[in-house]
Amino acid sequence: MSEKKINADNFEVDNKKEASYRRLVNPEVMDELKDKILQQLVVHKRYRDRSYTARQLAEDLNTNTRYISAAIRVQFHTNYTALVNKMRVEEAMSKLADSRYADLSVEEIGELAGFAHRQSFHTAFMRFAGTTPKAYRTQFDQDAGQSKKSNKKKQQ
Repeated sequence: MSEKKINADNFEVDNKKEASYRRLVNPEVMDELKDKILQQLVVHKRYRDRSYTARQLAEDLNTNTRYISAAIRVQFHTNYTALVNKMRVEEAMSKLADSRYADLSVEEIGELAGFAHRQSFHTAFMRFAGTTPKAYRTQFDQDAGQSKKSNKKKQQ
């Protein structure tokens, strides 16, 4: 058996190579899928469902996971998990800043937003918000305290 040596200098790797199935999906279909994905995830708030997968999304939209994956990559410039986590973090941020949820712990708010685990909530929150959920809440608590003080001064 003879061995062939492969010279690495003869190969060029294109890390930006687009998956072939993305080019096969019609742009109008991509736009339609984007709208349907948003309908399922945002309007029906399926992002809150911890067990809702890209496969289930594809089934709900009567398509396959490759099309879902391609549409999310092209239309949202991310993947399914990151898209869902971003939606969850945005909801958590809204609740953390809302005094109506002040009696809930940070972890309870993460659960309401759809995170199954404390660590995944904190990791995603740091990624999208650039801070911890507790620090985010504390900032809003401080801002609310400052607003109340300035309002009292104006009334006097």
